[in-house]
Amino acid sequence: MAELLKVEDINVYYGAIHAIKGVSFHVDEGEIVTLIGANGAGKSTTLHTVSGLLHSKTGSITFEGRNISGVPAHKLVEHGLAHVPEGRRIFLQMTVEENLEMGAFTQPKANTGESMERVFEQFPRLKERRRQIAGTLSGGEQQMLAMGRALMSKPRLLMLDEPSMGLAPILVEQIFDIIRSLHKAGTTILLVEQNAQMALSVADRAYVLETGKITLSGTGEELARSDEVKKAYLGG
Repeated sequence: MAELLKVEDINVYYGAIHAIKGVSFHVDEGEIVTLIGANGAGKSTTLHTVSGLLHSKTGSITFEGRNISGVPAHKLVEHGLAHVPEGRRIFLQMTVEENLEMGAFTQPKANTGESMERVFEQFPRLKERRRQIAGTLSGGEQQMLAMGRALMSKPRLLMLDEPSMGLAPILVEQIFDIIRSLHKAGTTILLVEQNAQMALSVADRAYVLETGKITLSGTGEELARSDEVKKAYLGG
């Protein structure tokens, strides 16, 4: 498999706080790679750095062979990198359709209808609510909308930050079924998720972040069997 994303030796600070400490990892085309760890471990900060919202003091981030360190976030969308942030961040006063149209801002206008129909195939619930105001959707539907909006840009890499946060268990299962479906359809995914059990169940490979450092890596199955991971994250 071709290497799609390569992160090498990034160090990120919030003022004097050293949040990310020499993190390196890669994502190959067609994979689901997950970052797991406790709250404050640096998972979201890592995604924000990859997507250009934060900047590393050192190292490099390469996407499809091109160094994207320092490239503005909106430009990265054009290159095929889409980020679904923690907390969804949809446009609450707009309809479902209008939110999806916003996700297609980098694409030719003529392709918007076709892209929207593809999203509706993947998220039938959104099709039923296409003219509904987004702020009136349930939490699970809002998460689907955030993911659908990102897919409107036809990303080469979809980055998901805590997609199960705040959802009831049955909705968590639905969201992860959708992640499996997107992966099966060929979408490469970088997943940040506090629900380690669910994340490892879908991951080809995984990394454990602790206080800004990667402490373990392996296949999803290997880490799910690891005594260290079981004790820290799986209640084992």
